[in-house]
Amino acid sequence: MPDASRSTRRGPFRFAANRGGRPHLAEDVLSVGTLVCGLVAFATGFMPGMHAFASWAGTVGFVGGLYSQYVSATTRERSLNIVGIVASFVGVAFGIHHGGFLP
Repeated sequence: MPDASRSTRRGPFRFAANRGGRPHLAEDVLSVGTLVCGLVAFATGFMPGMHAFASWAGTVGFVGGLYSQYVSATTRERSLNIVGIVASFVGVAFGIHHGGFLP
């Protein structure tokens, strides 16, 4: 077992959701975009005056997250997608509860 005695060294921190040896730039962008839309929708969903923004951000995050989940290639991308989809759903639900899609 010569590999067991080797120390594992890691380089500088990089965000990379791909472990298959090939870059997945489009999938990474979709996953992070889903997460950002979801977090924005979730945060603004608690503010009644921001109901239109929360509703639209949540809808974009939810639909984009479903597509991103469909084309995702790694488990890390899928994990980000699920967190973003759930946050988008909760944000759009609060946005609709506070007044809906129109101001």
